[in-house]
Amino acid sequence: MKQVVQNYKSGELALLDVPVPGCKAGGVLVRTAYSLISTGTELMKVSEAGMSMLGKARSRPDQVAKVVQSVATNGVPATYRKVMGKLDSYTPLGYSLCGVVEQVGAGIDDVKVGDLVACAGNEHALHAELNWVPKNLYAPVPDGLAPRHAAFGTVGSIAMQGVRQGESRLGEVALVIGLGLIGQLVVQLLAASGVRVVGVDPDPVRCELAERLGAAACGDPASAAVETAVAELTGGHGVDQVYLAAGGGSNEPVELAARLCRDRGRVVDIGKCRLDLPWNAYYEKELDVRFSRSYGPGRYDPEYELEGRDYPIGYVRWTERRNLACFLDLLARGSVDVEPLISHIADFDDAVETYRSLKDGDLKAVAVLFRYPEQGVQAEAPAVAVPTVNVKPSPTRAVKTPVRLAFVGAGNYATSMLLPHLTQRDGVELSTVVTTTALSAANAKRKFGFAEATTDLDAVLGDKSIDAVFVVTRHSSHAELTRQALLAGKTVFVEKPLALTEDELAGVLAAVEESGNDRLQVGFNRRFAPLLQEARTRFGARTGPASLRYLVNAGRLDHGSWYLQQGTEGSRFAGEGGHFIDTASWLLEADPVSVFAVAPSGNEDLQVVLRYPDGSTATISYVTTGAPGFPKETLDLFADGKVLRLDDFVRASVYGRKRWVSSRLPKARDKGQNAELAAFIKAVRTGGPMPVPLESLVATTAATLAVQAGLAGGAPVTLARPL
Repeated sequence: MKQVVQNYKSGELALLDVPVPGCKAGGVLVRTAYSLISTGTELMKVSEAGMSMLGKARSRPDQVAKVVQSVATNGVPATYRKVMGKLDSYTPLGYSLCGVVEQVGAGIDDVKVGDLVACAGNEHALHAELNWVPKNLYAPVPDGLAPRHAAFGTVGSIAMQGVRQGESRLGEVALVIGLGLIGQLVVQLLAASGVRVVGVDPDPVRCELAERLGAAACGDPASAAVETAVAELTGGHGVDQVYLAAGGGSNEPVELAARLCRDRGRVVDIGKCRLDLPWNAYYEKELDVRFSRSYGPGRYDPEYELEGRDYPIGYVRWTERRNLACFLDLLARGSVDVEPLISHIADFDDAVETYRSLKDGDLKAVAVLFRYPEQGVQAEAPAVAVPTVNVKPSPTRAVKTPVRLAFVGAGNYATSMLLPHLTQRDGVELSTVVTTTALSAANAKRKFGFAEATTDLDAVLGDKSIDAVFVVTRHSSHAELTRQALLAGKTVFVEKPLALTEDELAGVLAAVEESGNDRLQVGFNRRFAPLLQEARTRFGARTGPASLRYLVNAGRLDHGSWYLQQGTEGSRFAGEGGHFIDTASWLLEADPVSVFAVAPSGNEDLQVVLRYPDGSTATISYVTTGAPGFPKETLDLFADGKVLRLDDFVRASVYGRKRWVSSRLPKARDKGQNAELAAFIKAVRTGGPMPVPLESLVATTAATLAVQAGLAGGAPVTLARPL
């Protein structure tokens, strides 16, 4: 299928061939009939992509701050790879469309195949021939409403949420600053609510359009006509609400709002304009400044948007889905008219040229629609049934045969820490990349040279020419995907964690027993780090018990990070703690026999104490409340009168009869990914032992899971010997 994409690094726009998205449970697969270009939001993104690197940095200081923090934590090379990987990737465009339901996922009973729906979301209502849309981001289109009008559903919901934030009342007077697409819709919604509206825009054509659609008066912000109209309509008191629907870097909209708003009036920001509030003006009138967050309650909440968990109507009357349905109803009843807003309808095949015309100013428009072909090839979404094949891998391989790899998942870690190493390795062939979103698969194929990109997992598992499968997805899917790949006879590399529950771990081991396939590696890379390996060699053998102290300054997560979805993705330590337990066990050359964990109330800080068969102990301090500038990982090992110290994979030292300190020259942090991949590929190619014994992988996973049990029980948890 085809999708409109943009490369944020180069600014390139393209109509790209990408795999058809699968129809997952909890949503529907929609074939697009019309999608709407947001001439404000989308063109701003297109314009930013055309800037220099310095210009991009100036336009997004929030992202620059994240880069600076990443440099402090991960070093310059790793941060550079991550940033360039994101910039030099195709990103999607679009967030408002109307289309026909082509497939219905499990758990959906409110629509059926053939129904017309309006869809929302900058990850699910894209300019693409097919989109998978979760339940709370679509709404059925009322009978008789034209599909091209229903495609306005998302931007209509944005305008509606802004009006709701203004709490307009019958008979009030409102000022709408900015009469682009959102502003025109705000005008109509206010007029339909019995509010008299004054519009402001420097474009006389847009002012005339707003007056035709219900505004009492409109004019240029610099003209006296606007102030005169406000004075006449309000008896000189000023408007009750101001809606900022303008964009750009000027502070004039904010200053005009203060001048024309009444005492204790409300100012609602819907657009993205400069907000340097003139303190005296806003203080003297005690103005109530409010922000309108996108389509309504539920936006940016993954449990609502992705998992379909609705908010009770008694507590949250208007969610983003209810706003969407309400706007469609207003359209169907003729209370809002979007036909006059449609400046141009372009065929989807002309998408790139349409964007260029808008950007260059050749096409002046309030709203532009893409029209998609009415008929197309029916999509075939992959089945999600567990493969029934029971293929055992050959114990040996010809050394000269290229190792053919498939990746399931192509997120940040895969594209910045794994694939760059594999593309440079001889004797490796990147066969297929599988993702749930079509564009991420297409990006990985383009950047890393995969032969195929798909959303069909079963096709990969059934392909006998593929030797190994990398599972690099979200934590909640690791165990099940690993189980399926093992049953299909593949050698498996799964990023940590292997499992989030004891039942998941048991399921993986059952697959090993059923298939006889124990060719498994978990991405515990730190034991492969060259600096740590050299320090261990310098430390030498030990004769007595050891004490190990591992401080992990994990830091706080950004709001919205999927790591915070503990209900589905497990706790932070469940997802990351295996790294540190594996490193400790490797240094102590044994698997733990008990785990004790304590945590202070009110945060995610943990103290985990592991006990080993010879009496050695390892204490892992996993803290989220430390200073971001402090190194992330520091480790100290004490035994036999010797000390090994590791400073965040930048420097290491050993104190004993002789002192050894690694190079003082600054080095990039090498946490062992390259060496780990080399060992894994060698094992696949030769049929030799896996880099880490299965027993150790299971023991580390069991110990990680035991931390939660220990926190709940308040006592040490004994670990039974694995296998």
